[in-house]
Amino acid sequence: MIKRIFILCLSILVIGYLVVAITTMNRKPDNEVCKGMELTVKDSVDYGYITPNGIKNILKNSKLYPEGKRLGDINVRALEKALDNHPFISEAECYLTSGGKVHVEVYQRIPLLRIMSSNGDDYYINHKGKIMPVQGTSVHVAVATGFIDRKFARKELYELALYLQTDPFWKSQIEQINVTSKKELELVPRVGDHLIFLGKGENYQEKFRRLKIFYNEALNRVGWNKYERISIEFNNQIICTKKEK
Repeated sequence: MIKRIFILCLSILVIGYLVVAITTMNRKPDNEVCKGMELTVKDSVDYGYITPNGIKNILKNSKLYPEGKRLGDINVRALEKALDNHPFISEAECYLTSGGKVHVEVYQRIPLLRIMSSNGDDYYINHKGKIMPVQGTSVHVAVATGFIDRKFARKELYELALYLQTDPFWKSQIEQINVTSKKELELVPRVGDHLIFLGKGENYQEKFRRLKIFYNEALNRVGWNKYERISIEFNNQIICTKKEK
């Protein structure tokens, strides 16, 4: 009986020691000073408009830059909230590293289309339908010109840009979208000396399906520079205008 009591007491002591040791090892060194910040852009393409200096300035302007502060005083959730408000950042995650730094991981807002409206507006529409300012190096995306207000850009043009983004062929083929005063869409392709008339911004999937069939079955035979204008505005028909000789 005495032996069993001894073993039980010893086990309790060992368990207590382990709990204290693990707690001590995992406790943040609150008095340690933050040694700086690290940045990782998680997207596969780095567009160059999210930089360590840019992140540093955002946090400094919010009085949240962590370098030199006690680790125990750093609120990583506050850092994330400040960065989430940035027009180029979709999501941010911050955490303290074992080396006494703050690591920042960000996902970018991805530009789908650049808007250069006749009213002077110049901005990007991103993958969530939000407006992004043009800043720094230009991003290689299709350009939309003409009579474009912001409501039209966030609805019809955003839906068109999303469709083009999901189709590798049309993503690489369409380089410009022009919006007429009647809010009709004209597309400028990279290959072929013709203008594609889309009409109103609707039924994109069906219109581009018919156009691709026409490309494969007609233009590949008669040539890509024979027509001046190809209209896919109406259902079940494609109207072509030949170039004047």
